[in-house]
Parts: sequence; C-alpha cells; structure tokens
Amino acid sequence: MVTKKYLDDLTYEVLGCAIEVHKQLGPALLESVYEICFTRELSLRNIEFKTQINVPVTYKGIDLEAKLRLDVLIADILCVELKAQEGFLPIHDAVLLSYMQMLQKPKGMLINFHCTNIFKYGQKTLVNALFSQLPDR
Repeated sequence: MVTKKYLDDLTYEVLGCAIEVHKQLGPALLESVYEICFTRELSLRNIEFKTQINVPVTYKGIDLEAKLRLDVLIADILCVELKAQEGFLPIHDAVLLSYMQMLQKPKGMLINFHCTNIFKYGQKTLVNALFSQLPDR
C-alpha cells in the first residue's frame, strides 16, 4: 500500500540520485545528458523507473494525440520533470501538476541541474489532492 511516508522516503532517495549526478557533472550540461545519468543512478540504486512516459489527454470524451511526455516516472507513483536552465518558472509547476493529474499520480518533483546546489535551489516537490487521500503510514 502506498502511504505518504513511502512517497516521502522515495522522494528523498530520488533527490539523493539527483544530488549525486550534480556532484559528478556540475551545472552546465544539456538536460538530455542529465536524464541519462540520472536514470543510470536510479538503476544503480535499484529504484524502479520508466522514461519518456506518454501523458494521455482526453478532451470531452475524445482521446487526443497531444504527444505530451513526462521525463521520468519513479515506481509508477512519483512524477519527475528534469530541467537544465536558469531557475524554475511558474509554468513548470503548472505542467507538472497537469501531468500528475492526467496520470493520476499524487506527487511530483521538479529537478533543475542548472544551479549551484540541487538541495537548496534545484528541486521542488509538488503534491495534489490524491496525496492528501493517502494514509500517513
């Protein structure tokens, strides 16, 4: 059973992977490079994931071929969007929250490798109403 504690612990592990990648590579590369290294780090830590997940879009009963993609889905429950740019923008939150809603996932992370410190400046965690419905433990 998925609990808030399980998701919080998983988030902590995923953040550790991002910090390790950032420590090894620094802040100046392309997002695609970070994605490869991040998923390698997830594999090394035996964390289940899928990449480039199609995000289904339905409008008034019609399934659209919108070609939206989530960067990484961790353990089929945690959405992760990776960035390599100067700071976060409000649109990044909005996109991640939309993906979480469309995929019916309770928690998501934004990870931006283009910063001096991932823990302080390069990560953001978002939850939606599904998270509040989960048991604490």
